Amino acid sequence: MHTGSVTTPFGRRPMTLALVKRQVAATEIKPGKSVEKWKVFRDVAEARETLGLQDRSIAILDALLTFHPTNDLQQDKPLVVFPSNAQLTLRAHGIAGATLRRHIAILVDAGLIVRKDSANGKRFARKDRDGEIESAFGFDLSPLLARAEEFALMAQEVVAARIAFRKAKEALTICRRDVRKLISAAIEEGAEGDWQAIEDIYLDLIARLPRTPSRADVEGILDEMQLLYAEVLSLLEIQKETAFNSTNAAHDERHIQNSKPESINELEPSSEKEPGAKPGEIEPLRREPLKTFPLAIVLKACPQIADYGPGGGIGGWRDLMSAAVVVRSMLGVSPSAYQDACDSMGPENAAATIACILERANFINSPGAYLRDLSRRADRGEFSLGPMLMALLKANNESEVRRA
Repeated sequence: MHTGSVTTPFGRRPMTLALVKRQVAATEIKPGKSVEKWKVFRDVAEARETLGLQDRSIAILDALLTFHPTNDLQQDKPLVVFPSNAQLTLRAHGIAGATLRRHIAILVDAGLIVRKDSANGKRFARKDRDGEIESAFGFDLSPLLARAEEFALMAQEVVAARIAFRKAKEALTICRRDVRKLISAAIEEGAEGDWQAIEDIYLDLIARLPRTPSRADVEGILDEMQLLYAEVLSLLEIQKETAFNSTNAAHDERHIQNSKPESINELEPSSEKEPGAKPGEIEPLRREPLKTFPLAIVLKACPQIADYGPGGGIGGWRDLMSAAVVVRSMLGVSPSAYQDACDSMGPENAAATIACILERANFINSPGAYLRDLSRRADRGEFSLGPMLMALLKANNESEVRRA
């Protein structure tokens, strides 16, 4: 039983169960606990947005702490300060009376201080014969001591979030620069590809970035910008490989013409798919596996697939692949067509492709034939999931803008 640990506010200020709970919690402090008051204050100041505080609230808390006589808040020492409004106004750099009262109420509601009002609402202290404070009425700082660890954790989380935000902005700046310069180089040097469409996607991403972006805004644009960067690199690498293979073909042709007939048999073994190839011979050139894009990007581009996941949601790649099997059957894609896609693209990319087909199902006459065509293109190294995801991301964003 906490007799005397709960006091009701003076005057017309109401009493709430939340105030009762906070006052009781302020008395349940571990015996002997002590914290440095300015350390707690710095943690609270760092976490002020999380706590719903404004700069004026922090200034008043600072002023209140200056009335506490020692540098430490200790469980076995008085923690009630009792300055008048005039004294508080002075130490809070001349803050107006109405503003002072409003921000004291904010500090109380945030659970940082507790009012301990006297019978007439005045703030004062009674002392014994030895000059020690016997009882005091004013603002109890016990919550700062009781919640010191909580405030420290909040401050650490805020600092970590700030660092992550800064890193995301730096990464977006670098990625944005890289994409812009690669696109410009490709256009200026006449590289093959629809670079105007890629540039349009880039400009659309930049236009969606608010003037004062939040961390979520920056991270969302960064994910899509990195996807575009990977696609640009993929296009440029394909052209590099094409040029390299063309050069090698010309070199091999000259080599064969200048070699003795019997030396032809010393060339690389043929593919099993080539005429005259012997079983067991190794294919000389192997296609690079398709890039697997982040699951978050796939789900953002293809939100409908989540409805078919286990429990109505997608928590990982395994859930996406399970959902893809359900959607595959619903779209009329045969098991063999889906298995071919898994073999050509990899199971993750095959599932993501099914998710993309689901988003555009109204525009695809035969999903099964379409998937087989994509699988054949993947076998030839001519398919990348990036453009499909980018197109869907752009379409989804335009739909959201129209709804807004």
